[in-house]
Amino acid sequence: MSATVIDGKAVAAALRATVAARAAELAFQPGLAVVLVGDDPASAVYVRSKDRAASASGIAARTIRLPAATSQAELLGVVRQLNDDPAIDGILVQMPLPPQIDTAVVIDAIDPAKDVDGLHPVNAGLLASGRSGLVPCTPSGAMKLLAHAGVPLSGARAIVLGRSVLVGRPMAALLTAADATVTLAHSRTRDLPGECRRADIVVAAVGRARMVGGEWLKPGAVVIDVGINRLPDGRLVGDADYESCAAVAGAITPVPGGVGPMTIACLLENTVLAAVRRRR
Repeated sequence: MSATVIDGKAVAAALRATVAARAAELAFQPGLAVVLVGDDPASAVYVRSKDRAASASGIAARTIRLPAATSQAELLGVVRQLNDDPAIDGILVQMPLPPQIDTAVVIDAIDPAKDVDGLHPVNAGLLASGRSGLVPCTPSGAMKLLAHAGVPLSGARAIVLGRSVLVGRPMAALLTAADATVTLAHSRTRDLPGECRRADIVVAAVGRARMVGGEWLKPGAVVIDVGINRLPDGRLVGDADYESCAAVAGAITPVPGGVGPMTIACLLENTVLAAVRRRR
């Protein structure tokens, strides 16, 4: 068996085009503010990509760069200013933050209506209760890839590897809302390979390079690889061993080029959605 490759680049490009068309229809320009604290190289590259994608989609992008020594109080002051700025519809504070800053306190300070990362407890609660809110971008993108690939979710067995608030937990909630039967696995899960072999859909989001091998999969299973890991030789790989998994799976997302492009596209979608909702 050779798995069908789910092309995240193509799906993301189509979504960005839709977002741009929607933004062009509005009587105002949606505004996105990204706050970068410190000089983490990976974060800096990611922020530049967000800026370019936002501008290309008709969204006014503003990046606030703060030194690594920024205090928590100073960062909270910036967040409050953005909360009060009527030109800003979406606020994203780039993670990770320096050790002197409590990430949870910063997330809680963001106006839930502008929380385009979908991490505020209000938005997390809305998702958990099956109500409409701003959904975290990576899980939202993964769901769109499943829909694009025509993967039936109702009644399917799905396993999500990783229980982070950024990916694992919201991904499990979205799959549950789509009527899948979901197992949320983690480091304490017994017989993880056996659990995976029972699943029709495997979402790998643990941050361990090539952890999931083809021997963990049921033939024909769909693999959504959220992991992005850099090897010592500089190559990027996912949490799934692509070659062995592709030989068993029915469909699989590559790394890079799978879920990653969808994250930024869904961020732009959330920004336009937040802009429209705020003005209603």
